[in-house]
Amino acid sequence: MSELKKTPHLNPYILDMIEDNCLKKLDVEFYYTAEPDEFWSFVGNKSNQRWTWYAIDKISGIILAWYNGKRTDDVFLKLFEFLSLLPIALYFTDDWDACKRYLPNDKLRIGKAMTWKIERKNVKFRTHLQRLNRKTVCYSKDEQIYDKVTGMYIERYYFKSGRFLNTA
Repeated sequence: MSELKKTPHLNPYILDMIEDNCLKKLDVEFYYTAEPDEFWSFVGNKSNQRWTWYAIDKISGIILAWYNGKRTDDVFLKLFEFLSLLPIALYFTDDWDACKRYLPNDKLRIGKAMTWKIERKNVKFRTHLQRLNRKTVCYSKDEQIYDKVTGMYIERYYFKSGRFLNTA
């Protein structure tokens, strides 16, 4: 288990706040518009739900950051901690309470009509990773394995491009 690859939770291919500040000195403005969302699967049995929280850039579809855990405010705050390192102008989200409590109100846009792109990506996750399906015989028995498989999938297919591509 200790030999499994460590996957980053923050996309290393995108601009962070340090690079953004350097661009501002050159009078170049750069920002992301993020769609944060979550989807659930289970580990071992259906009573042990595992939630994958992630955020995509609304324009390109690349995944900005992700985090696995329970559906609690603490886990959402871990994702928001990663997102706070990025120059994000707007957050488009559904009506989950944690988003209203912790995301800046002036940057928050709520509504299902604005989150169709990330909802579609949730379907793609379940299609490509059988262990994320709710009705399947293929499931994870260990949370570390679940996290590593999800992380490697995100890193390989959605950190550099917003579309599922064979980038090998």
